[in-house]
Parts: sequence; C-alpha cells; structure tokens
Amino acid sequence: MLFLDELPEFSRNVLEVLRQPLETGEIHLSRASHERRYPAQFQLVAAMNPCPCGHLGDPRQRCQCSSSQIQRYQARLSGPLLDRIDLQVEVPALPPEQLTAQTQGEPSSAVRERVMAARERQMARGALNSQLSGKALEAACALNDEERAWLAGVLEKLKLSARAYHRVLRVALTLADLQGEPKPTQPHFIEAIGYRQLDRLLKGA
Repeated sequence: MLFLDELPEFSRNVLEVLRQPLETGEIHLSRASHERRYPAQFQLVAAMNPCPCGHLGDPRQRCQCSSSQIQRYQARLSGPLLDRIDLQVEVPALPPEQLTAQTQGEPSSAVRERVMAARERQMARGALNSQLSGKALEAACALNDEERAWLAGVLEKLKLSARAYHRVLRVALTLADLQGEPKPTQPHFIEAIGYRQLDRLLKGA
C-alpha cells in the first residue's frame, strides 16, 4: 500500500509517473539502449484538502481562497491520473460532538467474512476483479442492451472517459460480489459512479 497525504502538493511529474504502474502493475525503466520491467503492484491511498486553506465547503469555517487559487490547486491532478483512482470519496469535517460520540459499527469480523466470500466468488470466475481484462470484465457484468444504453448516457452526461467506464464496471462488480449477487444491477452502478466524486468536481459535471 502506498499512502500519499496532501496529494496535490506532490510534484505533478512525480504523480504522473504513477499512471503506468496503476494501469499495468509494472514499471518500465529505460537507460541508454536497455529497458527493464519490474513488478509494481500496489494499492494507492491518497488524501487531499479541497482547496489550499482546507476549508472549502466547511460550514464552520470560511474558505479564504480565491476561485483561481482553488482552480489551480485542483488542476494539479490530471484527468488521466484521476481515471485510475477507482474510489473517490469526500469526507466532510465532523463537529466535536460527533467525533467523541460512541457509535456501534459493523464488527470487523463480519466485514472480513463478507470480503473473503467476495474473493471466493471472484476466484471462481478465474481471477480477482482487479486482474480481469476489459473483455472478461464485460462478460462478468453481463450488461443487457437497456443497462448498456443507460450507463453510456450517464457516463456521457458526467463526462467520464472510456477508462473510467471500465473502472465503474469493476467497482460495480465488486459491490455485487460483496452482496452475494450474481451480477451487478443498476443500484450497484449508481453507487460505483457515486464514488467518482473528484472526477465530477474537476470537470464541473
């Protein structure tokens, strides 16, 4: 696992280097007339503020950034890099009373059992969802004509790329696996699209 905090603060050149291993699980190094390939499979986890001051959208503190500052800050992340980040979730600031409140969540043991069952379903198909080719992914999702037309319309409206389309399929299939469903249905696709919040924010969709 690779965790990058304050993602836009990294050099854009450094961030763009991540695109190849995120896509192929390999890194290619070329020196003079020699080229080498090395395995580079990893899970990327990143965090960022919505703006330079960190208060954009915070109801308790006013954002001090200008619109141009916000735009420049968010533009440090390229579209091709965002395409390769499957889950993009906004985490709002919580008031102190919620942070200190006692909550009863789902036991981690139950989550583990659900994840293991989902992995078993995936291996029964021949590979984990993350390793499925585009053709195998389409076959596993088994979209009918109506579902395909609906999904194409939504992706066009949200201005998502062809690469993002396959990422949405992959997440929707995983959601179906976690729920023990034989194939993803519209609610799974809606949830998967909902996890592409940063795409929509930066594209104004």
